Amino acid sequence: MKTVTPVRSQYLRIKQAYPEAIVLFRLGDFYETFDEDAKLAARELEITLTSREMGKGHRVPMAGIPYHALDGYLARLVGRGHKVAICEQLSPAGRGLVERDVVRVVTPGTVVEPGLLETRVNNYLVSLVPGGDEVGIAYVDITTSEFATSQLPLERAGVELERLRPAEVLTPGDSDYPLPLPVPVTPLEEPWFELETARRLLADHFGVTTLEGFGCEHLPLAIRAAGSILHYLERTQKGVLGQLSGLSTYSTESFMTMDGSTRRHLELFGAGRQGGASGSLLSIMDLTRTAMGGRLLRRWLGQPLLDLARLERRQGAVAWFHAGSIPRGAVIALLGEMADLERLTNRVRSAVALPRELVALRRALEAVPRIRDIIEEAEPLGWLVEDLGPCRDIVELIAGAIAEEPAEGAVIRPGFSPELDELRESSRGAKDYLAGLERKERERTAIKSLKVGFNHVFGYYIEVSNPNLPQVPAEYIRKQTLVGGERFFTPELKEYESKILHAQERIDELEASLFRRVCAQVGASGERLLSLAGALARVDVLSALAEVAVRNVYIRPELADDDRILIVGGRHPVVEQSLLEEGFVPNDTDLSNGEAQLVVLTGPNMAGKSTYMRQVALIVLMAQIGSFVPAGSAHIGLVDRIFTRVGLMDDIAAGQSTFMIEMVETANILNNATPRSLIILDEIGRGTSTYDGISIARAVAEYIHNSPRLGAKTLFATHYHEMVGLAQYLPRVRNFNVAVMEEGDRVVFLHKIVPGGSDRSYGIHVAQMAGLPRAVIGRAEEVLGELEGDRGGSGQAARGRRPPARPSPQLPLFGEKSPLLEELAKLDVDSLTPLEAITKLYELKKKLGEPGR
Repeated sequence: MKTVTPVRSQYLRIKQAYPEAIVLFRLGDFYETFDEDAKLAARELEITLTSREMGKGHRVPMAGIPYHALDGYLARLVGRGHKVAICEQLSPAGRGLVERDVVRVVTPGTVVEPGLLETRVNNYLVSLVPGGDEVGIAYVDITTSEFATSQLPLERAGVELERLRPAEVLTPGDSDYPLPLPVPVTPLEEPWFELETARRLLADHFGVTTLEGFGCEHLPLAIRAAGSILHYLERTQKGVLGQLSGLSTYSTESFMTMDGSTRRHLELFGAGRQGGASGSLLSIMDLTRTAMGGRLLRRWLGQPLLDLARLERRQGAVAWFHAGSIPRGAVIALLGEMADLERLTNRVRSAVALPRELVALRRALEAVPRIRDIIEEAEPLGWLVEDLGPCRDIVELIAGAIAEEPAEGAVIRPGFSPELDELRESSRGAKDYLAGLERKERERTAIKSLKVGFNHVFGYYIEVSNPNLPQVPAEYIRKQTLVGGERFFTPELKEYESKILHAQERIDELEASLFRRVCAQVGASGERLLSLAGALARVDVLSALAEVAVRNVYIRPELADDDRILIVGGRHPVVEQSLLEEGFVPNDTDLSNGEAQLVVLTGPNMAGKSTYMRQVALIVLMAQIGSFVPAGSAHIGLVDRIFTRVGLMDDIAAGQSTFMIEMVETANILNNATPRSLIILDEIGRGTSTYDGISIARAVAEYIHNSPRLGAKTLFATHYHEMVGLAQYLPRVRNFNVAVMEEGDRVVFLHKIVPGGSDRSYGIHVAQMAGLPRAVIGRAEEVLGELEGDRGGSGQAARGRRPPARPSPQLPLFGEKSPLLEELAKLDVDSLTPLEAITKLYELKKKLGEPGR
């Protein structure tokens, strides 16, 4: 350390405190990186790697970026999972070493720069603390002050992480919990998660003696998760903790659960192979006008409610906006001019807001009384009006203090500070004098080319060209020699220069001080502003849902706590938008636990089976966020979970085949569904041999129907036409198919769901429509004819692609005169224990002459 420069010593001390981060070290107009950080930055940012002597014999690698371009480079580093420590100059440049220190550490979960954030998506930092068969989860968005914690069963942690989609996850260093998402993980030492430390941190932060008021006093894992977040923010974001003034404890039991595959299959937030927003449910429903409303709608779609009263309250608000086109339009117009009040408030509280952002905040607040006036008399919106406080004091403060169009040196409005006004007047007078000095000196010296100017190096000067130098008065003092002339000053000019520069320096200092004071006063009302922002976000979402309903002709569904889903004329909310010219064919649905529990849906590919099943799930989901739905009428018995098993997908990196993933997802459904769940199954068993596939599909359907623990409402699409036989012996199975019209060799898909089973898949027709060569189509028809001939010419089974039937010793079990059938009919299945059931099954197999194995 004795042989390196003072700056190098300073840097090494700071780097030692932040070894895990890339340190951006402020040197004048640049942020510099050194040593390994420089090599990494040069590679990641594609900037030049240089070196610099920083002590005798000490040449170190370095790479720098301009300070004004920080955001762009920061986005690239953080986007690639790096932590970045911002080291600023804390004292003015002058004699001696400039004081420097890290002001914050930017990690993926602690970004606050607007340019690095998606405006309509929360940026969550999550802490995950596994403990036995439970897990503690806490999350925070420091840009909106949302801070929450929960303790839930371990198997639900993955679902919750997929809902939150965090930017960064904190975990104990020894945790081996497999995250379901590719997300930056920050392992921390165990003391960060120690229970008593976490409890004390939370209590001290909120100024309480017990966490009972936050609902987590008896949830140790939740406390540890929340406490670790506070500890981490204290380490990385020194100015943020004051913004976290509340902690909510939530339970996932309050919301419908959807795992990651269900969210993907239903295309809630992304659609297509690339997962883009276009074509998703969100893209159809998001007519919100504010960023905070957009974030709230995304949360609602990710957490449908199970509380009937809350849902009906939302429905009532949507219905009021739906019925009144004039008030709805007025509210939407006012919201359209509103800035992101949530994030603006927190930027003000963090002392990083710009003057124009305070103006935007003021304009947003000015619209609040007008919105309140529009909805104040609406009884269904009474619960919203209470939180729409006008904040007139903040409006008056900002309006009186900040200029309408703030610019450098003109941020504070005239009249707000007499001292500032006096300084400005003094500076203005001196500038006016200098403006007249040029004219006066030209007349006095008769030098017509004489001019008065200014630059930041030499200050104010009088410039005279070489041919006119003989006419220069004796009192002019030479200041600078140019190629074409000379620059001079006078004692009088120097005096006014001092006045102007001193006044400007004081103006800048005073403006900055006044601006900080205004921000502090506004920030003191942060909780009030955030409460208002939340209310405005709800108004935004509810009015947007009404606008969507009007534009797309949605109706208000009837909600109930029963087990029936009855939809008349249901439509797919996304697909119908792409069929505006030809028109979408609506379909009915009637599901209930006691009667039509399991629908076996058959029919050809491309006829609309998947669209139909997804539309049922989406209508249910939309109803359970309080939205109107695309249907003629709908009765929705609330469901606790939606499960989907749709499509083909593999995970080569994880060593999982298409069929393996299909079976894993199916197992998840069978192990976690309840009688209140809705299950969507599309082509179970297609990823293996025909016999295996049919066996699995049939066994799954029987299990869903027969298991007293399960018994969920299910739509089961299949090309295994043997499945239609389930309705003969399972009383709550119903067969439906997609209607098809044949015109010679041409097949027309009617997209209408009708009762009964189908025995044909029309696969060759679909292949022809897809553009397979005519030779392939012709040969396929020949093979089909051969198969039909092998089956005795009936053709029915072969057209459905059914394999030859295997002789089965179990078939007599279902014969009309079988004594075993009579014995089965007498069994009280619900009262049997698992062991008794296995014993009975063993006895039946022995009676069939097949020893149990």
